[in-house]
Amino acid sequence: MPNVYERLGVRPIINASGPSTRLSGAIMPPEVAEAMREATQYCVDIAELQARAGQIIAEITGAESGYVTSGAAAGLLLGTAACVTGLDPGRMNRLPDTTGMKNEVIIGRSQRNFYDHAVRSVGIKLVEVGIADRYSGAGVRDTEAWEIADAITPQTAAVFYVAYPHSLPSLKQVVEVAHAAGVPVLVDAAGQLPPASNLKRFIAEGADLVSFSGGKAIRGPQSSGILCGRRDLISAVALQHLDLDILWEQWNPPPSLIDKSRLPGAPQHGIGRPCKVGKEQIIGLITALRLFVAEDPEARRKRWLGLMEALVAAAQGLPHAEVTLSVDRRRPETPGVQLKLNEEAAGMTALDLVRRLQDGNPGIHAGPGRVSEGIVTFGPMCLKEGEPELIGKRLRELLK
Repeated sequence: MPNVYERLGVRPIINASGPSTRLSGAIMPPEVAEAMREATQYCVDIAELQARAGQIIAEITGAESGYVTSGAAAGLLLGTAACVTGLDPGRMNRLPDTTGMKNEVIIGRSQRNFYDHAVRSVGIKLVEVGIADRYSGAGVRDTEAWEIADAITPQTAAVFYVAYPHSLPSLKQVVEVAHAAGVPVLVDAAGQLPPASNLKRFIAEGADLVSFSGGKAIRGPQSSGILCGRRDLISAVALQHLDLDILWEQWNPPPSLIDKSRLPGAPQHGIGRPCKVGKEQIIGLITALRLFVAEDPEARRKRWLGLMEALVAAAQGLPHAEVTLSVDRRRPETPGVQLKLNEEAAGMTALDLVRRLQDGNPGIHAGPGRVSEGIVTFGPMCLKEGEPELIGKRLRELLK
């Protein structure tokens, strides 16, 4: 029987690339989908629901408070806005006009990426520091903590840190120099799960706000994310995100999320208002988060490893290609597979192979990040049982 996508004329794919937004994110556990279905049948006060979700996020992350966002990038926008305005509703109303506010955010040059557009959209100036010689091949150095300290001025609203296993300087060093100047640190940890321990790690290392994706390893709704950190900053986030079309006398937000007594009045709809999160996304994210932290990490690794071993077995003996299991020592929890293509003998490039896989039937999406080296990568996070064998079969058809 055709599934819901097929009834719309849309092709389901085999996703051996990973839970990227472009490929619709992760596959939800049935428990998450059912919790979201149940959530559709009731109405609640969203501020009250966010406050309770924030308490659960705080318990799991070790942060003072938490919030459900419409994705990690939305968390960066909201987190930056909170660092710029604090709890001042007048400033909230003026964004993205940051005249008269602290409106500079510091970032190490090697950590720049497309997603910092979310930070810049608040109206701040992104201040790059350091030279990434280790990436250019001109040397071994990268941005250093003293350079971040040297760049801090009275206009600095925050330091933005993109967390990867290879990021330099270390978060602890960045926090030390930022906090010495009274500047908060906002961390982009969108794809830094697993391990589940990272949910606590960045807060434990002193980050003031940390943004995670909810639709990747957590396997929550694709349009969900987690922002956790200091209570005052999360309160500023909520004030710039929630629907505040309500009379002041009527407005009674949960004190654990927003302390009304600290405000001269409520801001108008804030800069984060377009980043709406529905009750279904909040319930789905919290359900998925609890399942994620409850799962045995070794059981998760073995499940993924089994899928990758099945793919290696299905692709053994391919002409013009060597298929091997790969484990990144920096991310041992997530095994993968590499296909090294003899491009001359195969009569196609690795990019050709990626394109032919995705354009076939079924469409199979593999990782293109190393095609310039003649390597196609495969990951386990969005694969189902039986799909590794289908990938192996299609590779044989293309490389015969």
